Amino acid sequence: MRLPKIENPFKDISIPTRELGGVININKEDLKLGEIVSGLLPYLFAGAGLFLLLYLIFGGFQLMTSGGDPKKMQEAKGKLTNALVGFIIVFVAYWLVQIVGTILGIEAITNIFR
Repeated sequence: MRLPKIENPFKDISIPTRELGGVININKEDLKLGEIVSGLLPYLFAGAGLFLLLYLIFGGFQLMTSGGDPKKMQEAKGKLTNALVGFIIVFVAYWLVQIVGTILGIEAITNIFR
């Protein structure tokens, strides 16, 4: 039993990147997972940074408007703590990617954010 051939629904999508000629074509036959990840990685880190900023602002606003209520203050402090822990995780992940790329000699990884 053969499955019917399905047309690629992503054939018109391309991922902009600085490597590999500027654009990753999702429709090509020999597309590798690493090419997709290296194209999306800068956007993922930027999105994580933006989310961190918004979460810090929200936690700070919640702390300012708590009105001295201990329960609300504790919730706001928890949000601020979670945001800072998230920042540390993203920061360490960035540097791990850079260090692993340098150790393994993979220029595509070390040049992702340049």
